[in-house]
Amino acid sequence: VRLRSGEDRLFELTITSNILNGFYMSIMRDITEKRSMEKQLFKSEERFREVFENAMDAIILMNNDGRIVKANQSACKIFELPMDQLLNKKMTDFIDQTNQRYHAIQKQYDQKGEIRAELLFRMANGQYKELEFTSKRIMFDSQDLTILRNVSDRKRMEKELRESELKFRKVFNGSMDGIVLFNNQYDIIDANPLAGKILSTPLEQLKTSNLLDVISGYHIENAASPAKTISFEEMDNDIPFLLSDQKRILEFSFKRNIIQNMNLAMLRDVTERKELEERLRKSDTLHVVGELAAGIAHEIRNPMTALKGFIQLLKGSIQNEDHALYFNVITSELKRIESIITEFLILAKPQAIMYEEKNIVKIMQDTMDLLHAQANLDNVQMHLKCEGGIPLIYCEPNQLKQVFINILKNAIEVMPDGGNVYVSIKPKGDDHIIISLADEGIGMTEDKLKRLGEPFYTTKERGTGLGLMVSYKIIEEHNGKIEVESEEGRGTTFHLTLPIRQHHEEEEA
Repeated sequence: VRLRSGEDRLFELTITSNILNGFYMSIMRDITEKRSMEKQLFKSEERFREVFENAMDAIILMNNDGRIVKANQSACKIFELPMDQLLNKKMTDFIDQTNQRYHAIQKQYDQKGEIRAELLFRMANGQYKELEFTSKRIMFDSQDLTILRNVSDRKRMEKELRESELKFRKVFNGSMDGIVLFNNQYDIIDANPLAGKILSTPLEQLKTSNLLDVISGYHIENAASPAKTISFEEMDNDIPFLLSDQKRILEFSFKRNIIQNMNLAMLRDVTERKELEERLRKSDTLHVVGELAAGIAHEIRNPMTALKGFIQLLKGSIQNEDHALYFNVITSELKRIESIITEFLILAKPQAIMYEEKNIVKIMQDTMDLLHAQANLDNVQMHLKCEGGIPLIYCEPNQLKQVFINILKNAIEVMPDGGNVYVSIKPKGDDHIIISLADEGIGMTEDKLKRLGEPFYTTKERGTGLGLMVSYKIIEEHNGKIEVESEEGRGTTFHLTLPIRQHHEEEEA
């Protein structure tokens, strides 16, 4: 019926005839709202049916005694049963009722009327599946609605992921190289313990740092700029490069984008390896020089002896002052050649060293007295300072005196305008002493410093470079070591560390 207002309404009409003297009675009821609700309910049921049938999760309805009265196709698939066999089954048919966890879940469900949990179900084919389920009691229908999902695959994948993560973490933490993971902004995401040790940074602090900040104190070998100013994008990530500071050398390599926005850096402390390579290189050079020296000693010493002899015979017959000057120059140069040959001979063959217990302070004082005249001529003052009680040490005094002469003469010669040489001797622990000789000369660059002790390398105009090489060899034979510090314009300091007792002296004692 269309009302006068223009609205359409639906009426239910009942007509009764001859109820009284030919009158008719009609009863009309407005059922517009009822029909609308019925349509909505039908649509709702249709939607529920659509969801129920096509849901990816298993959905089952159970009656009061736990029997399945309705199920969708996903439930048939999950329980491995056709629909006609699944219906009227009980949920308890698929559960191990001796499982204490099942009883705890059932008790909670009875109390609250709803539950969300996971249980192991045994399918009809004997296969076990871990199912995650949500159950709720529908009060108006006296039924229980349960939605189930197979989480066995997810659990397996989670387990495999945990195992994979554990394996990765073991490899990551147990690696013999330092490993750092960083993003494209160089913020460190993760690092292993060895990386913290190599970079001298606590691991937790390292994980919150920026990689460029961490390595900013190092310099790239053969590069003038600090690492912080160099872009990794400009460098080949397949070629490792070296980072160095005053104490250590690190080998650094990296891989870009191992996964999205993730880069990997590997560090290795190669300080000892580089020192060993340098020693090996110097040892090989020393061997070559030794062979060369042996040949020079035989080929030159005999003619030198003859020349010296004839020069001495001519000395008495020289009366002209100009000729006397020539004679003195020849004699001086012959002595110089002889000293060079002597240095060669020290390198050419092992020396028979007789260690004696000697006062190192007296050896140093005697050496300084010997060079006192030369120091005065060059306006150089030498100062000796002893700290603590200096014990006697086992050494070959003449060889140590030669080392001191070489270093002190170099110190005097690098200060042509005068200056000071400071010598200090002090104990180092219970087993060593350390002798430091510092000058106020022009100093050396780092490149020159690295080459000290190489044969024929010298910074002096008339030097051979053999003096320091001989000094290194003598200190090495005494089981000691030489360390050199230098700064351009501020001078050079030699630190000589010597053991108080030699190994074979200890064995004899």
